[in-house]
Amino acid sequence: MIGIKKLTYSEQVAEYIKRLILEGELSPGDQVKEVVLSKTLGISRAPIREAMQMLSREGLICFEPQKGKYVAALTAKQIEDSYFTGGVLEAAAVTQAISLYSDEDLSNLKEVVEGMRQIAETGENEKSLAELDNAFHNILFSRINNELLIELCRRSCQGISKFLLYRYWINLFTPQEVYERHNLIFEALESKKSSRLEKAIRKHYVDSGKRMARHGVDRQE
Repeated sequence: MIGIKKLTYSEQVAEYIKRLILEGELSPGDQVKEVVLSKTLGISRAPIREAMQMLSREGLICFEPQKGKYVAALTAKQIEDSYFTGGVLEAAAVTQAISLYSDEDLSNLKEVVEGMRQIAETGENEKSLAELDNAFHNILFSRINNELLIELCRRSCQGISKFLLYRYWINLFTPQEVYERHNLIFEALESKKSSRLEKAIRKHYVDSGKRMARHGVDRQE
């Protein structure tokens, strides 16, 4: 079927583990045992090992000789460093591509920001803010012709915010703050001023990192 991607066994296992993390069935620091997954899913351990490697590259799974494979548990500093790095990379990438964003791109970004504003004003459909956040950054990434850079950007923050600490991330900012923070980036991009845009994106991530760092393993009782 055109437009439908058929996932490999290893990709399906990776998505399954991500779902367990997202739903809180696996928490930071929990062991992830291949033999248990093999029995639960009814498949051999080969695709499970491949899935573990994929998730390791994304920063979601760690390995230690005496501890085995486990869900990453980050300290406050590691979280702040990850967000800082993600902000530097995304800011540099988007700023370099600033001339490539079309009127349609800006219109799409404005529509996303407008959706955030409406949620902030009405208090309805707050859960959809996560989808709008994804849409916003996907539009920014759409003009970056460097897959490695995009992968590094996503790895720096997405694994933390969208999986490891999602239950905190969704409440990190009020709907009004979410709208204002994204609108600042939109207006900076619309202005075509590189320095303004880079500063806005970097601050966006630094602020997120500071708030998310409150939930580092070394700050939890």
